[in-house]
Amino acid sequence: MIIVGGEFIVEPDQREAFLAGRHDSMRASRAEPGCLEYTFSADPLDPARVLLFEKWEDQASLDAHLAALRSAPPPAAAGISPVSVSPCAGSSSWWD
Repeated sequence: MIIVGGEFIVEPDQREAFLAGRHDSMRASRAEPGCLEYTFSADPLDPARVLLFEKWEDQASLDAHLAALRSAPPPAAAGISPVSVSPCAGSSSWWD
């Protein structure tokens, strides 16, 4: 299993629009083979922070997802600064 976590810094007054603008991509990603979870969510304490959480069955599934992202037009990014997106390999029995 591959877990990807990330954060985005957005203008606080743009956060809801940013999240709403990701609904279609979340649905599409969740429908991809090997996707176990794909969520953008608002940080409840920091109005400028959006978290990304992904869980993939294996590296091949994540690689196919990333290839599809590279071939698609990027989403509108006004007021958005990606801070970090980091994959981590591994599994824990309580997640399986």
